[in-house]
Amino acid sequence: MRRIAISVAATSMSVMLAGCGVLNATGSSDDASPGKGDDVTVGLLLPEKANTRYEQFDYPIFKTKVESLTNKKGTVEYANAEADADKQASQMQQMIDDKVDVIVLDAVDAHAIADSVQKAKDAGIPVIAYDRLAEGPIDAYISFDNGLVGEVQGRTLLESLGEPAVTDKIVMMNGSPTDPNAKQFKASALSELKSKVTIAKSYDTKDWKPENAQANMAEAINAIGADDIKAVYSANDGMAGGIVKALKAAGVTDLPPITGQDAELAAVQRILVGEQYMSVYKSYPDEAESAAEMAVARVQGKDIQFDALTRDRVNSPTDKNIPAQLVPVVALTKDNIEDTVIADEIYEVSDICTAEFAAACEAAKLK
Repeated sequence: MRRIAISVAATSMSVMLAGCGVLNATGSSDDASPGKGDDVTVGLLLPEKANTRYEQFDYPIFKTKVESLTNKKGTVEYANAEADADKQASQMQQMIDDKVDVIVLDAVDAHAIADSVQKAKDAGIPVIAYDRLAEGPIDAYISFDNGLVGEVQGRTLLESLGEPAVTDKIVMMNGSPTDPNAKQFKASALSELKSKVTIAKSYDTKDWKPENAQANMAEAINAIGADDIKAVYSANDGMAGGIVKALKAAGVTDLPPITGQDAELAAVQRILVGEQYMSVYKSYPDEAESAAEMAVARVQGKDIQFDALTRDRVNSPTDKNIPAQLVPVVALTKDNIEDTVIADEIYEVSDICTAEFAAACEAAKLK
């Protein structure tokens, strides 16, 4: 599997890059503090299923990597909260009761889960925040560079307009208010868009649900008028699908540029036929595999390896200078589908180029 090398320079208010850790270091169980052998149990808590990435990529990639790191002696105890914060708290308590060795947590509600993180800490179970920065005494954090995600979305949306005017009306469909990532995406996108276009309507979309985005978009169309909406900022691909449905229901045939994130298969196909302008491609193998490496290294006491994997630092509302790894991202458009999701073996051409999209694939020279 080929990895895409991306050079970026980005600044995020919550992130402080730090040069602590050892580049390309490797560790052994003798590096520092004593730890377990290969018979580790890793708890993995993912937030929802509406976004297809979690079941399709994150979990299976993470599980496979844990097995490879532990000579197939390590196990993953997995649970998905299906966007229910209370359910996730119960799932985490069960993992604490089961005495797993480490928990990798992608929080439904980053604030509400803080008590559960503290309970894990009190039980001697380290918690690694995955993809979303949970509050409470977490041991480390791994995610994509969320500030860069919003910047890439905002810049690419402006590029799609050619020469944007301040009077151009934009609708912003932001993510869930309970997700700290959504706040970062929104702030970074606004830093690109404000003063260059008019934000006519802006929504924080409950639970990231496409149907909520569709309802919000229908309201925006009624308020602004379909013909006056020049572009739509959508924080992810699932919501972009709902936005497209709302525009089509309003009789719009020439869709405005729409952004997205996650490179979902349906979104890649919409990009091919011009129903969505772009998505943000994030290498799930890089994130999931690195998270597995961090979790196993933490449990096995491989401190040098753990430090090498967490050279960045982030701040949460409750804790400062949290060891972290920030994974870079890239804008996915019609022009680089082959160099991103196909090159990284996320999809095969046959997955994308079904009969419905055969003509678009031929035009894009996808074979």
